Order: sequence, then structure tokens, then C-alpha cells
Amino acid sequence: MSNSAPSFSMRLPATSANLGPGFDAAAVALNFHLEIEAEASEEFSIAATGSDSAVCSRLEDNLILNVYSRTLQENGRQVKPLAIRMCNDIPLGMGCGSSAAGRLAALAMASLFGELDWCPERILEEACALEGHPDNAAACWLGGFVATANEGRAVRVARVEPPQDWRAIVVLPPESLATSKARAVLPSSYSGADVVANLQAVSMLGLAFAQGRGDLLHVAMQDRIHQPYRAEMCPLLPRLLPLAGKSGILGVALSGAGPAVLVIVGSETEIAPASHAILDVMGVLPQPELLLCRFENSGARESLQPGG
Repeated sequence: MSNSAPSFSMRLPATSANLGPGFDAAAVALNFHLEIEAEASEEFSIAATGSDSAVCSRLEDNLILNVYSRTLQENGRQVKPLAIRMCNDIPLGMGCGSSAAGRLAALAMASLFGELDWCPERILEEACALEGHPDNAAACWLGGFVATANEGRAVRVARVEPPQDWRAIVVLPPESLATSKARAVLPSSYSGADVVANLQAVSMLGLAFAQGRGDLLHVAMQDRIHQPYRAEMCPLLPRLLPLAGKSGILGVALSGAGPAVLVIVGSETEIAPASHAILDVMGVLPQPELLLCRFENSGARESLQPGG
């Protein structure tokens, strides 16, 4: 162990999970981030800038501090106060993986400052257990497009890098939506036809990303498991779904549990016509914010620092 005080620095990408039929199983990383630095201090403090900075900077009911403190307590370690600086570009409560990024950062800090010495795989497993599903956390930790599954507590991940030309537009409504509310509207069972349709689509989804088959995405991102039930709570979705396959738009799906919508286009030149098409179908709804981005192949794991 080094005698110098450890310091922590991590850059965690946003993520978009489900991608239509890949409910709790598939996700992709996006190139806007939570950047966080920390060092030991006499008391907790957070200096936050960027999106939702007022929420990110509060010390009470703070996801990162809660996970950090609870992890140390559950592992018999003293809770060491931290001075945290963060710049957050991941909007909260929009379905862009903010909770997965926060939990991963908290667990990595607990491992470092609590001297737990967890390997990267252990940090990911702990984050997936807290999330209740492995998709967002795996995409944030590893980058790229991931297909995930649980095998007991272990997390199994298959990963590919999305085609370099593809771009994403995240369409953000004015109001956020709690994931718990979005899950509450889902039925307890599904018809055989709906299950088969989703199996067909999600099988095609992974191959479309792996092979760069943008022509398949309008079919591969169709869903019958969660989106029909969340549409009323996510009014952008029914407006934007008919755009798949038009105006350079390859596919459309809720981003995670919503209410944001992920729109995938085939190239940089398709962003402008796609953006115009998105805004044209809004009707009486408030004009959304369009977040233009690329897919991110670098995961948070790659910025994991040993400290010292």
C-alpha cells in the first residue's frame, strides 16, 4: 500500500437500455458523461456542475453518497468522508443511465477509500445487483453495445462496438419519470405472440449492431413487452415511433424506461433531416430538447484509477 492519500477520478458514459425489445438485457453507451473526482476529507462535500447540479450537490438523499456509505458499512469499513467534485452531463430521471453511472462511481470509490480492493468484475456485479438488472451498468462500465444476462450473481456480457457512422439523437421531454413508476404499469404476464415477436426482434437487434445492418433496425427495435404500456406516460414515444425507416432514421425506442426517446440515424449527414422530422411531429406537445451524440466505446472501467 502506498503511504500517500489515494485520489479518485472516473469518467462514466451515459447509456440507453432496452433499445426496444431488449428489456433488461441490452444497452448501448453514449458519449455524454458523469465526470467525478474525490479525495479524503474531514467532512463530506460535493461541488457539482452541469445537468441537475442542485440535486447532484446535495448531501442528503444523494444516491452516490448513500451507496458509498452503505457499501463500506456492509463490508465492515469505516465511512471516510470525501470531498467530491463532479461535472454531470447525464440528465436525471430521463432513462439515460444516471443511476447506473452514480452507483458504479460510488462502488468504485468505496473499493478505493475503504481498501476493499474489489476487481472491476466485482464492482460491476455489485452495481448490477443494486440496479436490479445488468444492462445499463454493463454498458456504462464496458462501453459499446452490450447484451447481458445474470448467471446467479455473476453477470455475463457480450459486447460489440457499434458502427462508427451511426449517430444517436436523444429526445428529452421537459419532465422526468421515475423508473419505479414506469415499471409499475407493466403487466405480470404476456401472450405467446408478444413474447415471440420480442424474441425475433431482439435476436435481430444484436446482429444489426454487430454487422452494421442499419436497414434492420426499424424492425429490430420494435417492442411489445414494455413500450406499449409506457406510451401514455411517455408521450414522445407514440409521436416518434412512426418515423423509424424515414428521414434517415434507422430506429426509434424508449431510452431505458423513458421518458426520453432514442433515435438512431445512419450518419452525421442524416442528423439534420432527422431532427427536422422529429420536431415536425410534436404537434401540441412542448418542443423537446434534442441531444445529439455518438455511441461511446470507452467504458468507465477504463478510467478506473488505483489511487496513490
